[in-house]
Amino acid sequence: MVKGTPKHEAPEPLEGPVVATIVGGTITWFALFLVQLPFYGWFDDRGHAWWLWTCLAGGGLGFIGIWYVRRRDAAIKRAQATQAAQTLEAVDAADSASGIPEAESLRGPSPTLSAD
Repeated sequence: MVKGTPKHEAPEPLEGPVVATIVGGTITWFALFLVQLPFYGWFDDRGHAWWLWTCLAGGGLGFIGIWYVRRRDAAIKRAQATQAAQTLEAVDAADSASGIPEAESLRGPSPTLSAD
């Protein structure tokens, strides 16, 4: 066995509230920048001014991240809607080809009203 060979398949990636996570992180970076800004002189005297600029860069990159994950989330939702529409069209095509009435199709019976 070769060293480093995986013994099992990798798990599926976790999907969570990605947009909310990125927005929260971006707000945190900007808040850290604003909290440290009044102490710029102290940081600069000690050679730690890069702390402020790191926080500002984190906030700026967070804006790019927000743009990216919002577009990604929209693309995933569009793909799911397209796939659902194609599945529904395939079911309708199969029903019409087999001659099964719509009430008995794979979508289940249609609701009927009784005159009791």
